Amino acid sequence: MMASEVELRALMLASQDGDAASHRTLLERLSRHLRAYYKRKLAGFGKGATEAEDLVQEALLAVHIQRHTYDPAEPLTPWVHAIARYKLIDFLRRSRTSRADVPIDEADDIMAHDDHVATENSFDIRRLIGKLPKNMQCAIEAVKLEGLSIAEAAQRYRLSEPTVKVSIHRGLKALANLIANEVKA
Repeated sequence: MMASEVELRALMLASQDGDAASHRTLLERLSRHLRAYYKRKLAGFGKGATEAEDLVQEALLAVHIQRHTYDPAEPLTPWVHAIARYKLIDFLRRSRTSRADVPIDEADDIMAHDDHVATENSFDIRRLIGKLPKNMQCAIEAVKLEGLSIAEAAQRYRLSEPTVKVSIHRGLKALANLIANEVKA
């Protein structure tokens, strides 16, 4: 059963007020919905659970970083959906998915401009990434921040493609844990 808009909105408002328990609960509830959303969307592109899980972590990270931009006078779910949709579009760009593979109603969005995180948030992410093991740092920076393909990142750092994929996957989970720990503090 989907958590109601009212419940999610209340958790976000408490999160914005600094309630760490509400923030963790919000991220847990959103992760279930985001996982289903990404699995459904990515199935049409021949992508699987690993890519969906990476996108879930990216979207949750964006929700965490951008929660101060949420307007309490507006519904929460469209705000989260917009973040999720942009993360999907960015993924499709990075993976160089053909425009022919994109549903017609989303094709123009693939060519849209990237959304940019505020400078201070970018600094926070880079600071957190700096706490990760070197392989995770390199893989995340190359693929998620610079937009290189898995193959290009593997070649740059002389790693195998599976190592880059695993480093990204584990690195995003570790980043989520670092964020959760910072919220608790």
